[in-house]
Amino acid sequence: MVQKSLRMLLSFSLVVVLALGFVGQGALASNSSAGGQGRYIVIFNTGVTEAAKGALVTQFGGVVEEPIALLGNANVVLLPPPAVQALLQTGKVLRAEEDAVVNAIAKPAPALAQQPVETIPWGVERINANVVWPSYNGSGVNVAIIDTGIDKDHPDLTVAGGQNFVTIRGKVDPNKWDDDNGHGTHVAGIVAAQDNNIGVVGVAPGASLYAVKVLDRRGSGYVSWIINGIDWAIDNGIRVINMSLGTTSDSQSLHVACDLAKEAGIVIVAAAGNSGDTDQDDDVNYPARYSSVIAVAATDKNDVRAYWSSDGAEVAVAAPGVNINSTYKGGGYAVLSGTSMASPHVAGTAALILAANPSLSLDDVKARLVATAHDLGATGWDTYYGAGLIDAYAAAAP
Repeated sequence: MVQKSLRMLLSFSLVVVLALGFVGQGALASNSSAGGQGRYIVIFNTGVTEAAKGALVTQFGGVVEEPIALLGNANVVLLPPPAVQALLQTGKVLRAEEDAVVNAIAKPAPALAQQPVETIPWGVERINANVVWPSYNGSGVNVAIIDTGIDKDHPDLTVAGGQNFVTIRGKVDPNKWDDDNGHGTHVAGIVAAQDNNIGVVGVAPGASLYAVKVLDRRGSGYVSWIINGIDWAIDNGIRVINMSLGTTSDSQSLHVACDLAKEAGIVIVAAAGNSGDTDQDDDVNYPARYSSVIAVAATDKNDVRAYWSSDGAEVAVAAPGVNINSTYKGGGYAVLSGTSMASPHVAGTAALILAANPSLSLDDVKARLVATAHDLGATGWDTYYGAGLIDAYAAAAP
């Protein structure tokens, strides 16, 4: 666990003053709130008290909301956009940036499936995860699903705990991490659905799942919620984070949070995005673009990249992401497609690797995934497949 003081020091050593950006997709159409106020992550200088923050922001027609402890003296602030520059010029603020909207990365309209007699999904078999289970099944490795929550009563999942960071009308109940969307439950099943004679089996069925709810019932949330979820993961002994979510907006604050999680020994895996095309124009989403995150592209049953899978220099590896049957909210099952589904195949494989080799770092795990991947597409690494299709059996060898 990284001490708060160390995290503070590291975060301030990484931050830079940066221009405000604009993004807005999905259910939360933008970061604007009622009354024409924008939503921003504001990092105040050391020593600026809560009372001083309130007085300062009120002066510019804004409101100070929840703290972001991982970034030091930081808060979410609601503020009229024209007032942001004036706030920065007071000398009491280190940085201010938009609290961008982030969305789950899956194709819409899931096809609901009946609970089968226990079946190993095609993606789990394709990456040879089931071959690893006689030796290592992920037991002892804590995996956080930073997403829409997890169905706490699903018969095919065992959830060790979690926390909710979705704020509704300024209030949050930390215990309401149950999934009211379905996306997070689907992702969780790909990682660690139980080997229990019903339903499906995940890549690492022995891993311990933790629900970190940062996206609402429509699959949307804010960067600040994700940062607070990452902070929780650092403080609660998580070894692997899966983020099947993304935004086209770069965030220095989110970048810092991912770097701090890596420093704390966490392996972070994220979906590359569903914005792919045939142009060499790097459309990988954030946070997958950050070097402290393993970016994952999606393939189908023929080991061909899904046409919508984002491509770019940051793609590390590829994994199954088309027509994936997994657990769903309400105790059910559904077939979904997206890099959202590819990412947990890699997160589950990371859990298998760490079960066999507990001392490995993110860079070590990434190196194993890359070195043992089956080359696809152009010879060698390429922007569509990265190093190629992951092989859990080869990567998890002690």
